[in-house]
Amino acid sequence: MPRPYWKGYLKLSLVTCPVAMSPATSESEKVRFHTLNKETGNRVVSQYVESVTGSPVKDENEAKGYARGENDYIILTDDDLDAVALDTMKTIDIDKFVPAESIEWIYLEKPHYLMPDDPVGHEAFAVIRNAMASDKVVGVSKLVIGRRERAVILEPRGEGIVLWTLRFGDEVRPEESYFEGIDEEADPELIPLVQQLIKQKTSRWSPDMVSDPIQESLLKIIAEKKKALKPAKKVAKGKQDAAQASNVVNIMDALKKSVAAELKSNKAR
Repeated sequence: MPRPYWKGYLKLSLVTCPVAMSPATSESEKVRFHTLNKETGNRVVSQYVESVTGSPVKDENEAKGYARGENDYIILTDDDLDAVALDTMKTIDIDKFVPAESIEWIYLEKPHYLMPDDPVGHEAFAVIRNAMASDKVVGVSKLVIGRRERAVILEPRGEGIVLWTLRFGDEVRPEESYFEGIDEEADPELIPLVQQLIKQKTSRWSPDMVSDPIQESLLKIIAEKKKALKPAKKVAKGKQDAAQASNVVNIMDALKKSVAAELKSNKAR
């Protein structure tokens, strides 16, 4: 299993458990190319240079700039960006629940696998997961990914949870503006014929249905060229250990306190 790229806590009221997250999809197996000088066979590297002087810029001098006018920028350093760190950088705090079928597919952006990261937190994770599955709801929360706070939903799936990042509302184009000109009615006599074709072509879903023929062809070409070259030297990989802190409360006590607090809050309204 790939190493998780995010670790933090899943929180529902007073119930907390450590979790780890990994992308559910990957493009690492795709064929990737480096740009070379075909005369020498050497790699071509990219470099940041100043637009005015043309001089190379050292890594430590690079900074983010927000344009406030032509050739006039407000400079933000890494320290400035770190200063706006939010709680959602390390905690997925479930704030609301919505019916699972109420979220339109077009808002779903990228899936991630969420799993418990400490044996002590397995029970809390399982209770949250199973409760959502029983009520057929998904949790709504926020999470900072790549210095940007994203809206996310948590969908129970098997023994784990799938966390979907969501597109923002202004990123989704309304379908009406694209479909409004389609007003042709279907001929009722033709529909059974098409249904017959559909039935003949219907089969069980398989990942093989979305294979990439261009990728396969490129791999064949690369394999043929490898035969004429000497084998590349293998580079030993170093091992890294990750330490994980645990911050888990007793789940039964936390649930009782959470429910009692909600009931008291509702009576006071």
